[in-house]
Amino acid sequence: MCGRFTLTWDDLNALADELGIAQECLADYKPRYNIAPLQRHFVVTTEYEKRMLTSAKWGLVNRWARDASWAARCINAKAETVEKLASFRDAFKKRRCVIPADGFYEWHGPKGKREPFWIHRTDGKLLLFAGLYEAWQKDLGQYETTFTIITCPPNVTMASIHNRMPVILAAKDAEDWMNPREEHPLDLKRLLVPAPEDLLVTQRVSPLVNYVRNDGPELLKEPPLSVS
Repeated sequence: MCGRFTLTWDDLNALADELGIAQECLADYKPRYNIAPLQRHFVVTTEYEKRMLTSAKWGLVNRWARDASWAARCINAKAETVEKLASFRDAFKKRRCVIPADGFYEWHGPKGKREPFWIHRTDGKLLLFAGLYEAWQKDLGQYETTFTIITCPPNVTMASIHNRMPVILAAKDAEDWMNPREEHPLDLKRLLVPAPEDLLVTQRVSPLVNYVRNDGPELLKEPPLSVS
């Protein structure tokens, strides 16, 4: 499961360089500390070996869908079945993307006392989530791009917190994943594996992240340990 994530970089030059796009593509970008399902973010795709940035809503809606009622159920796609389920099958073959982030949240602990954790790279660099995208006709002649994040079993770092984690692609693998001319998409399932054990660290963060309306740097402050 990946139900919230962040992209907090405020250096547009550095972000554009990391994503391989022109800085002008980030004209509407602002740092986000609590990106939630059904909210807008953006996806990276390639076309004729050129990277493109597209605004998209989190929660995949198939192009043949009559409405967006299933979007909240399609924020994640399991790596194990992504090529089989009708909701994701066509997108897996033809519409693969990368979702940029610099961390994601998971909650852990007993019911009623669950604590949020921010999981991010030890070096602070970007996370490139493997994803799928679709464009469905929201209104006559008006199309909206939507996306889902692919998840896989956890690595050792994540296993103590949650039984799933987003698929995080290395930069070189992201190119292969996004290639729309890939003739054998099933070969790409080799990329849908847990992240290396030493890539991520976990950090306790403020319970303010529990509420989607909160979206600021204060969410990443580590709360004091409670004394029982």
